[in-house]
Amino acid sequence: MKVGLFAFTINPVATPEYLATLGRDAEERGFATVWLAEHVVTLDDDEGCPYTPDGRLHLPAGTGFLEPFTALAYLGAVTTRIRLGTGIAILPQRQPLYTAKEVAGVDWLTGGRVDLGIGLGWSRSELEACGVPWARRGVRCDEYLELLRTLWTSDLPEFDGEFYQLPACRFEPKPVQARLPIHIGGESDAAMRRVAAHGDGWLGLGLDPAGTGACLDRLDAALAAAGRKRAEVSVKVSPHQAYTPPPTADDAARFADLGVDELIVWCTASSVEEIEPALDGLAAAYVT
Repeated sequence: MKVGLFAFTINPVATPEYLATLGRDAEERGFATVWLAEHVVTLDDDEGCPYTPDGRLHLPAGTGFLEPFTALAYLGAVTTRIRLGTGIAILPQRQPLYTAKEVAGVDWLTGGRVDLGIGLGWSRSELEACGVPWARRGVRCDEYLELLRTLWTSDLPEFDGEFYQLPACRFEPKPVQARLPIHIGGESDAAMRRVAAHGDGWLGLGLDPAGTGACLDRLDAALAAAGRKRAEVSVKVSPHQAYTPPPTADDAARFADLGVDELIVWCTASSVEEIEPALDGLAAAYVT
């Protein structure tokens, strides 16, 4: 089972020095991937976060998230092997043509190291701040996934959908990877159907082994209905968040027994000086 890292990309923590140190140190210690979250804006009165007890993010005033593909490009410039992922990019609220361009550009510049994790997001307020209605966001996401693949694989891509139309055009550069991996986040039945229809992997967030097992049962059913098998998708799970305890050794073994391909753990270092000891501890606990 591979081990990846979720990383803080919140100012003022995520300085250039912080990101460069994190990327280099993570690569040296054998972590497979580094994953970055996305929130283009946060709203003080927002509710509905599934990863906190009261549904709020609790970010201090004056803080916000770096744009993930900008940060991944920066990490790619200071590393050579570690893979670079979004956990997750909120696809329905993004302009899809620019998203396809950003992802392809980072993959091009890093020699084919991008893992695109996408999801619907949980914040209605954030989606609407981006000018996108909350209703039918799942259908919009499915269409955008089709558009991304069309842009990345067609010599002269064109698209005629409900939410986006594109005349035949040139789209270059393509990703270096012949099939850039798309991992679908979410635990609902709809998310599992989305994995089966469009995904190269499933990304589960905030799950213990029991919750992961239940999700995988639903994923297997969705894959079977689509004529696919579990072996055709990568299973990645982040069992905790920045404010909860990391998984125990027993938890890690149970995830492996369930068939999880990658365990993603949080690096909670809040300064450059904390990165090395934090990664040493995580590597000793999980990286073999």
